[in-house]
Amino acid sequence: MASIFANVEVGPKIEVFALNKLYVEDTSPVKVNLGVGAYRTPDGRPWVLPVVKKTEIQVAESENINHEYLPVTGLESFTKASVRLLLGEESAAVKENRAHGVQALSGTGALRLGAEFLSRKLGRNVVYYSDPTWENHHKVFSGAGFTDIRTYRYWNAEKRGIDIDGLLDDLKNAPEGAVIILHACAHNPTGCDPTQEQWKLIADVIESKKLFPFFDSAYQGFASGDPVRDAFAVRYFESRGSELFCAQSYAKNFGLYCERVGNLTVVQKDAATTAAVLSQLTLIVRAMYSNPPAFGARIVDAVLNDPILRKEWYECIKIMSNRIIKMRKALYDELVRLGTPGTWNHIVDQIGMFSYTGLNEKQVKLLIDKFHIYLLKTGRISMSGLNENNVSHVAKAIHEAVTTIPN
Repeated sequence: MASIFANVEVGPKIEVFALNKLYVEDTSPVKVNLGVGAYRTPDGRPWVLPVVKKTEIQVAESENINHEYLPVTGLESFTKASVRLLLGEESAAVKENRAHGVQALSGTGALRLGAEFLSRKLGRNVVYYSDPTWENHHKVFSGAGFTDIRTYRYWNAEKRGIDIDGLLDDLKNAPEGAVIILHACAHNPTGCDPTQEQWKLIADVIESKKLFPFFDSAYQGFASGDPVRDAFAVRYFESRGSELFCAQSYAKNFGLYCERVGNLTVVQKDAATTAAVLSQLTLIVRAMYSNPPAFGARIVDAVLNDPILRKEWYECIKIMSNRIIKMRKALYDELVRLGTPGTWNHIVDQIGMFSYTGLNEKQVKLLIDKFHIYLLKTGRISMSGLNENNVSHVAKAIHEAVTTIPN
């Protein structure tokens, strides 16, 4: 009798993980990993934030900690702290009890939780994400039941910056009620964020067209070193009275990649709807994974709610963001010194972990095959993979690729 699994096809590999596997297996002494979206120290190692290391020991040794289930919606002190971090202590939505959070399985889990609610409970079917965007956005929303998935223009390849006119035009033509995925800061993969004035124009269109903003905030504090600056877009929308979702992740800014710590912040016009919305989100969580893990959330909770630990965390995210800014300038300087054809200002103008270099697939292949430099086929690189020892090697490789292979 044939197996019921006999006709299951092998699925496509997830590019970033397949790329990392190739890097690990490469024995070259000059290999460089610019694919994985995780912070690395100048010597290429993962960094456990000192404040996180100290806090996790305190949490583990606490006599008040046991291994009972958390509530379905998560650790309440953590979700409240997350909402305050995102919206600010003076937020009207926070003060009026119109904003609340649900703990989720990092940013991806928060996106899926929000997508499930919008699809199953509100009947939303149309979603837009930027072109390009983080590749998982499509999988998350299609998996949640969205069948009409569209893109809005974002990247201008010629200018190597945001196509703000195309973006606004596409949003103006979106149907009423469409869900619009917006990167709160450090746009992945381009590293190009709208200016504050451009955010205001985007908010005007979303409000006038009655669209629903769903922010993806994976890098608050990590992008610029300032959590307030990185939260501008979400806070501006909230200040205008917009209802919104925001998926928050603590993978990058706390270095808690494997702990899967996230939060879905919900902002509403009326506190009277909170109980109903929260009850439906509770049922969705119950059906998907029942309740969230505790340890990572307890670490973030302890840090955000303690002024001394919070200050130490601010210092850590400044260290990470400043090193990435330094590496941007180092790569730019090397490319300019080599006289590499084209303009490279976008590398220093971009923000956050990633840079959309403008390299094409053939150029990327050359970097991988000849120079042992691993990056996504889109040309996106993780800036934290650069350091003082390899930036010259990377710049020379880019120079040869651009010089010998046309765009």
